[in-house]
Amino acid sequence: MAHETDTHSVKKDAVEHFERAVHEKIHVPENRDEVYKILLSYQEYNAGRLVLDPEAAPAELGEEVARHLKLSPDGSKILWPQPTDNPEDPQNWSNKRKSLQLAIITLAAIVPDFNASIGIAAAFAMANEFETTANEINKVASSWAIFLIGWGGLFSVMLIRRYGRLPALFWSQLLSVGFMIGCTFAPDLGTSAVMRCLNGFFSTCGQVSGLYIVTDMYPLHLQARKLNIWTMGFVISPVLAPFLFGFFVARANWRWSYGVGSIFGVVVALLIAFFMEETMYDRHLTNSTGNHPPKRTVRRRMATLIGVTGIRMARYRSSWKEVSMAPLRAFWRPHLLAALLFEAMLFGFGIGFHVTNNVLLALPPPHGYGYGQIQIAATYASSIIAVVIGEITARYLIDWLLEVAVRRNKGVFEAECRLWACYIAVALFVAGFVLQGAAFQMHLHIAVLVLGWILAEVAVMLNTSAIYAYCSDCFPRYQGEISSLLNLVRSLSGFGVSYFQVDWVTEHGALQAFGAEAGIVAALFVLIVPVLQVKGRWLRARFSL
Repeated sequence: MAHETDTHSVKKDAVEHFERAVHEKIHVPENRDEVYKILLSYQEYNAGRLVLDPEAAPAELGEEVARHLKLSPDGSKILWPQPTDNPEDPQNWSNKRKSLQLAIITLAAIVPDFNASIGIAAAFAMANEFETTANEINKVASSWAIFLIGWGGLFSVMLIRRYGRLPALFWSQLLSVGFMIGCTFAPDLGTSAVMRCLNGFFSTCGQVSGLYIVTDMYPLHLQARKLNIWTMGFVISPVLAPFLFGFFVARANWRWSYGVGSIFGVVVALLIAFFMEETMYDRHLTNSTGNHPPKRTVRRRMATLIGVTGIRMARYRSSWKEVSMAPLRAFWRPHLLAALLFEAMLFGFGIGFHVTNNVLLALPPPHGYGYGQIQIAATYASSIIAVVIGEITARYLIDWLLEVAVRRNKGVFEAECRLWACYIAVALFVAGFVLQGAAFQMHLHIAVLVLGWILAEVAVMLNTSAIYAYCSDCFPRYQGEISSLLNLVRSLSGFGVSYFQVDWVTEHGALQAFGAEAGIVAALFVLIVPVLQVKGRWLRARFSL
């Protein structure tokens, strides 16, 4: 009975308004745009609870409404958002065109943490040249670069909402390459730290625009699967550089690692310049077709890429006051705040482990393994394998959870179904961190440490995909703010861990340190996830934007 009451209160006004409009205007061709707007309003008002099964649509929305809904090619799902009739609507693009955009934004998402973690591989070589310690390199440069990745995301989203996805991504990547070159030729630790911090701040656009781009192009029932691919980019990026450049730095000057990072940045910038397209489609504007004319010329392409078109369109979009206040408006919503806290701890402890792992492995027994540069680099291969396993697992698990939830809810999707993946993620995370702590403290075989590392990394991948999908479903008009806030909290958490983890392990033992971190995550899971599943409908109806 409570379920029916909540459901009725969530959809009542929007459905009644829609049905009145349909009965009054649906037979008038000139008002087709008006019908589309009402459909869009219904979707946004009903955030987190949408009918997906076409057979259930008449019962949920009425016969008149269901008759005008657009479906997936196989007819099994209702498309949310409803595509327009304009071929330049990103929802109407071909699969090949969409896949190219997804591939480029995934590469762009790799850049920030990849660049920041080059310092992990080069820490010992840089410490020798700058006459300091590897732990100090991590604290002064690596940690602060991670810290600024989070804050850079908030700034990027403001630019994206005002001027578009493409120009913000292009200019941020260009600035990132410039500061990366500065890292390559930095004469001292201070200059290197400043260059790395600026690189982190300006390169983060790819890590916050991906959620926008995926939801611009793909309907609701495909979004989690595609978000999983993009998420894999920034989950795997902190371990790519330590793995690749660990071998490299052992045989060449550490500056070459930053040089290769600069070349990678140039490649991504060129891909953005030549192949990335503007996916921002202003569905709330009256003449959306006019904003995306089908005619393509070099002049129009350049104007879009460098931001001239975005500047012209800015007057139709959110004001500076709106875009600057939007993250604050979203942040305090209870269901979002709870999800942010949970993800911050789980992902943050994972980042902290990546940042400090090179130091811990290099410590002599009983605190570490006494490994050299090449041995440390080899251990990072386990994280790469784990992220791939996590991506495959998350792809099928989250899709399966959606199908099961829709069947159980009589054709209706509810965002809380995404959170069932967190149960598996937390179990793997706790097991992985306890194994890692035991391996370090008891000096067990390296295979035990690798197994724990793999379990923890799979957990991070699985949980991050679920939380991003859940938050995006709950706030369909605020994907950028959601993405930037998630990026901020995980960065702040990872930044903090690197300051205390090495000292904690050396003073009290790895089992206590990693066990406590696993306990914190497990406790937050118990306090947050079941509550969101039980009270989620009410929270969405009461607090969603």
